Amino acid sequence: MMRALCAAALAILVVLTLAAAAPLFAAEAVAERPEVHQLPPAGELVVEFLKTTGVYGFLVPEDGGWINGIGRLLMIGVGLLLLYLAIKRKFEPLLLVPIGFGCILANVPLAGISDEGGVLYMIYDIGIATGIFPLLIFMGVGAMTDFGPMLANPKTALLGAAAQFGIFTTLIGSLLLSKWVPGIDFDLLDAASIGIIGGADGPTSIFLSSQLSPELLGAIAVAAYSYMALVPVIQPPIMRLLTTESERRIRMEQLRYVGRLEKIIFPLATLGLCILLLPSAAPLIGFFMFGNLMRECGVVERLSNTTQNALINIVTIFLGLGVGVKLSAQLFLNIETLGILVMGVIAFAIGTAGGVLMAKLMNLLSHTKINPLIGSAGVSAVPMAARVSQVEGAKADPENVLLMHAMGPNVAGVLGSAVAAGVLLTLKVLVP
Repeated sequence: MMRALCAAALAILVVLTLAAAAPLFAAEAVAERPEVHQLPPAGELVVEFLKTTGVYGFLVPEDGGWINGIGRLLMIGVGLLLLYLAIKRKFEPLLLVPIGFGCILANVPLAGISDEGGVLYMIYDIGIATGIFPLLIFMGVGAMTDFGPMLANPKTALLGAAAQFGIFTTLIGSLLLSKWVPGIDFDLLDAASIGIIGGADGPTSIFLSSQLSPELLGAIAVAAYSYMALVPVIQPPIMRLLTTESERRIRMEQLRYVGRLEKIIFPLATLGLCILLLPSAAPLIGFFMFGNLMRECGVVERLSNTTQNALINIVTIFLGLGVGVKLSAQLFLNIETLGILVMGVIAFAIGTAGGVLMAKLMNLLSHTKINPLIGSAGVSAVPMAARVSQVEGAKADPENVLLMHAMGPNVAGVLGSAVAAGVLLTLKVLVP
């Protein structure tokens, strides 16, 4: 009984002590608690919230200029146009879908997606500015390329070389355009980046422009891939203009069989020549030939299949999104973009004409006739340009099969554009 009374008395004593000390603890907690800020008036809260919306960013840009306001809205329209062309018209959808979506994301106001530290900026900085993404795509293209038609008829490589004439002609034309048109100011490096559009090779165009003229990369990429998709529209009128009906009816001899050993030696020999004669082209040629060697050696099928499918598809997604960084309103909405688009068409036209005219010249100097239509396939839009040659040939002679013959200059054009890019890269060292 006594123990119970003592325990109860002790409990009462503890409770009384805590009750007496509670005000002291409460005062100390209040002293330590940070000052509570009162909410501003409701009207001011609404105004501040509205300033964080996209509508406010479009209508009242931070710098007050229309480019960062309505200009962004216009560029979102450009992105939607690219998506329409890719989805509805099937214009190079594998690239134009991610490029179009990247364009939309890059022009979202107040989000900072394409600003330094943003996700698109990081993709561009890691994969495109360094040249990694275009080189990986080139490796995938190499793994999908069969050089058999070119090796079976090596002189068709001259057609691929002749088609690169559009690159260097457009380079000169871009410099003249800069001289004659107010508001356009292309230097030699800019002109070289624009000229490579004539090679009809998207990864090469992106790689070269990222090294020589990064600020023009967006417009150059859009022009390159859009015009590649328009090959069936741009090329046929030029092909018909420069050839006669009898020339379009020329039937070529059956191609010889190309053995596995030849196909294995070719990428190694090509890389060796590149190392000795044009080291600046080694990144493009090297990755291209490595992909092709994986295809032809026959002992790394898993690597070859991965390069042809999963790897190139993943890289293509990030390449397209990264290009969106250079499709911001500040970089795209100017008269220089219009100049790039015009010169891109001229580059394609001259490249097509160069290949056709080279085929006609070869017919004058050789007893073995070449159908001049396959010369247009010298631009490296693989395999679309070769298909155009087949279609135009079939119109003149429905039984004439030119597709495999056209693949010779077509794959030679890929090599030609890579070599041209290597030559133009040397300008970065030569021009101060």
